[in-house]
Amino acid sequence: MTDLPTIERPLRIGTRASPLAMAQAHMTVAALMATHGIVSEALEIVPMTATGDRIQDRALAEVGGKELWTRELDAALDAGVIDIAVHSLKDVETLRDARFALGAMLERADPRDRLVVREGMEATSVADLPYGARLGTSSPRRAAQIQRIRPDVAPVLLRGNVATRLAKLAAGEADATLLAAAGLDRLGMHAVGTPQDAAVLLPAASQGAIGIECRADDGDTLTLLLAIDHAPTHRAVATERAFLAALGGDCRSPVAAHAHWRDDGMLQLDAEIFSEDGADHAAGHALIDHDDAAAALARRLLDDAPETVRRLFAA
Repeated sequence: MTDLPTIERPLRIGTRASPLAMAQAHMTVAALMATHGIVSEALEIVPMTATGDRIQDRALAEVGGKELWTRELDAALDAGVIDIAVHSLKDVETLRDARFALGAMLERADPRDRLVVREGMEATSVADLPYGARLGTSSPRRAAQIQRIRPDVAPVLLRGNVATRLAKLAAGEADATLLAAAGLDRLGMHAVGTPQDAAVLLPAASQGAIGIECRADDGDTLTLLLAIDHAPTHRAVATERAFLAALGGDCRSPVAAHAHWRDDGMLQLDAEIFSEDGADHAAGHALIDHDDAAAALARRLLDDAPETVRRLFAA
């Protein structure tokens, strides 16, 4: 238990209002209570509906990108309506406003994707899907990866929270979908879907990671957050985000990046970049043994990639 700054009112924890986001906010509450001995009455969850949650019929890349997940929380944090904001880091822009500080990441959960298929279909991997199957996703990464592995499988737009996507799958809007294992587990859906080998479907950067921000000038709150930070997760995810920053990609750019700790204690970054249809790609890995290692891998992949891939990145 740490020495606490004086708390004169409840610490207000901003979050999206979706069931998964609320579960992650409660995980943050539990971490603060366990680490600091804060009583629950001193913590208040403030749910908000993000613009991205309101748009269900289009891919977010067409209408504003990842900032549609953070816009409302950023405004509330900047205005002092909330003291901290809890994010699924996969949905947070790579370059953030200097007014905000990423004070903590909770320990990362399973970063893999899970394949979920409609009732009556038997498939435990992408390779098992029947010829011409429709795979629902709004992720350029997943669409490109699937088309690279199975060019016959047709990606169709499938948006919404986990329950909405599963309902659309049950209604026949797609034959299969891919969902983040971490999100399913946090919702208690441990038996839903089949985990996919990360060597086949390399995860998105930051997948499975929860980030907690506060105002950069709020030293007391930043002190609280630093004490619940999981340093190995923070370093790995920061490496993935540094790779994205060096690529210069946006939410339309199909890219996968996963940093993991090896048995020898070294941090390894695996990464892939794709053309929109997955036909072309460049892949590689690097040991993160110096500050520029992630950016160097990004430059190497861009140098190796065909023009169909390079044009999707601004670096």
